[in-house]
Amino acid sequence: KIWDLRNGKCVQTHVGHENDINSVTFFPDGNAFGTGSDDSTCRLFDMRSYGEVNKFGNDKITSGITSVAFSRSGRLMFGGYDDYSTYVWDTLADSSQVPYALPSQHENRVSCLGVNAKGDALCTGSWDTNLKIWA
Repeated sequence: KIWDLRNGKCVQTHVGHENDINSVTFFPDGNAFGTGSDDSTCRLFDMRSYGEVNKFGNDKITSGITSVAFSRSGRLMFGGYDDYSTYVWDTLADSSQVPYALPSQHENRVSCLGVNAKGDALCTGSWDTNLKIWA
């Protein structure tokens, strides 16, 4: 739901996920947002079109998503997963795409993601107590 702080009223409701939503982050231009859920999908919602514009999932990926982040341009959406993996989704591709998996998994679930301000590095944090920086 999107709420108008001036009057306290709900102005938009976005539906789609089939399980708990664990992470949300704004798209770089501020007009959309991405989510990650225990239903094993990342989704992209555009507030201007009042709905979901893409769904990122794969039948071979069955674990929940703990965290999401966008590249600086918004072209890439990163998802951190319960199965210790981090996948990269192309936000312009259709929902049948195969994601790119970062080559070195963590030893426990990925708990957080961050992209630096310059946009040329991704940091993944995990319950294995390690941070990995991908540049």
